[in-house]
Amino acid sequence: MKIKIVNRSKNPLPAYSTTHSAGMDLRANLDEPIRLKPLERILVPTGLFIELPVGYEAQVRPRSGLALKKGITVLNSPGTIDADYRGEIGVILINLSNVDFVIEHGERICQMVIAKHETISWQDVEILEETERGAGGFGHTGKN
Repeated sequence: MKIKIVNRSKNPLPAYSTTHSAGMDLRANLDEPIRLKPLERILVPTGLFIELPVGYEAQVRPRSGLALKKGITVLNSPGTIDADYRGEIGVILINLSNVDFVIEHGERICQMVIAKHETISWQDVEILEETERGAGGFGHTGKN
């Protein structure tokens, strides 16, 4: 599938790292480094603008290495980019560690997954079909 993209950054286009990768790394597009203090959040620009086909979304997700090694994650994970959005892709990062983290221009800050989705219409009813589980939730099944 081909997706239109405008790259106003000084970074290469997002690309898959391996043959079977689901996500492509997005990079920070910065004029100068950003210092992210513990528990601070910031919107990081990417310089990327995309045009998704109807029925698709782009999901912005944390990078596991940044999360594990540095405590940096995407705050509204997964962030959704809708097919009708034409603005710059921005990434809300938060520092969950106890030390400052410096974001440099070109740093891989998150990953983006393109996913198909359905559009539904509601069927308003008075009762739902019974199941074995019923209304039990939040650990109700006792399975780990």
